[in-house]
Amino acid sequence: MANNHLITEILKAGKVILYPTDTVWGLGCDATNPEAVAKIFQIKQRSESKSLIILVSDTEMLQHYVTDIPPKVLTYLQTLQEPTTIIYSHPLHLAKNVIAADNTVAIRVVQDVFCQQMIADFGKPIVSTSANISGEPTPLYYQLINPQIIAQCDYVVPYRQDDTQIKNPSRLIRFDTDGEIQILR
Repeated sequence: MANNHLITEILKAGKVILYPTDTVWGLGCDATNPEAVAKIFQIKQRSESKSLIILVSDTEMLQHYVTDIPPKVLTYLQTLQEPTTIIYSHPLHLAKNVIAADNTVAIRVVQDVFCQQMIADFGKPIVSTSANISGEPTPLYYQLINPQIIAQCDYVVPYRQDDTQIKNPSRLIRFDTDGEIQILR
């Protein structure tokens, strides 16, 4: 298992990690640190006008970073069977460069035990974006990650590097003003 204390110290230092998420391998950093987030955009060669997904360990952490979560959304989160990212309006306490121009942010409550523990130990949300250069295919497991991406990360989590199980990116949804689900991906 990965050393979460070491990962926490690396994230606190504003560094970028490469880690297995509950979906695909991701580039991650402290989602409240704008300099760390900027490093991710640089590694991905991606415009900061494109937003990033944020991971939280549980709904309690989620509630600290979103102004208002309708009860219907909280109920929905308890029923999830697959990784699902939800777009929320009016985020709080996050780096400005993870927030979209329309003042929304995409956040996923992770179900993966490793990710939950890593984020809980860190105590703040972390960025999760696929470990690829923008526009290139998403690597479906660790061995498919471009060595150029790996070389630019400050730390590569040693956990699940041999896993070749193919996982899909999360579903992406939002709730409209009537509380109805809109599936975006």
